[in-house]
Amino acid sequence: MQSVDKLNKEFALPGHMEFKEGPGRFIFADIKNDSASAELFIHGAQLTSFIPKNNAPVLFLSGLSNFEAGKAIRGGIPISWPWFADHPTDSSKPAHGFARTSAWHVRAAEQKTPSETLIRLGLTDSEETRKLFGYKFDLEITISIGKELNLVLRMKNMDEEDFTVTSAFHSYYSIHNILDVSVHGLEGSGYIDKVDDFNTKTQDGPVRITGETDRIYMKTSGDCVIEDPGFNRSIRIKKSGSSSTVAWNPWDEKAIQMKDLGNLDYLKFICIETANAGDDTVTLSPGEEHELQMNIAVEGI
Repeated sequence: MQSVDKLNKEFALPGHMEFKEGPGRFIFADIKNDSASAELFIHGAQLTSFIPKNNAPVLFLSGLSNFEAGKAIRGGIPISWPWFADHPTDSSKPAHGFARTSAWHVRAAEQKTPSETLIRLGLTDSEETRKLFGYKFDLEITISIGKELNLVLRMKNMDEEDFTVTSAFHSYYSIHNILDVSVHGLEGSGYIDKVDDFNTKTQDGPVRITGETDRIYMKTSGDCVIEDPGFNRSIRIKKSGSSSTVAWNPWDEKAIQMKDLGNLDYLKFICIETANAGDDTVTLSPGEEHELQMNIAVEGI
């Protein structure tokens, strides 16, 4: 376990990044540069805040989030890996895998320019992970914080056998009011409607959330744009290494059942997830790598 003192000694960037102890004594990197600020927890390698200069927070974080070992933080950008949603064959295994609840290790940090900060974290197999996913792997995330936010999740097979994974950046975007928001870029795409018995449907026009929503859009590679007139901005999401996109919001009844989410919080976020989900699986041979990339930029409407 990397301590605050050890992390600051090895990786702190004076005036730009330092490591601190947060809720539940979880350690996070507090990042500030000329373009933005951000907070990144070592637990789950989870970014919980990204605020471009002179803008509102881009990411939603629940005030009731768990900061406990073995539990996920509700909000920000959790990492789903090595499976997305429920395990395909064993429902006793944790939803969305174990990456989002594991203790990662900081591998590098760099102040690339006064306006861009880079940090890289890694996760490798252990006795505990092999109980859930019986393969050797190296997982690494590189996060660049600047005017835009860029994330690259590199997954490498370190085993002697092939393995297949699904994954996602389970991104929670902060919005003014879900009732006024529309998502562009998925028009005409086929999707699996998990709320309606996994029926396959086709998106007609922009995505608007009017009830519980859990959809896997297939064969998607273009940008998604969240238009938010309440905040007078758009959030553009670019991606690569992904041909599926997930849209999720629990709506009112399910939000009430979630202990780590406020009853009305569903109005304040939308999840648009860069994913390898559904039939968009990734099979890696020994030594092979795959990169899932996502770029987030804030634009005016």
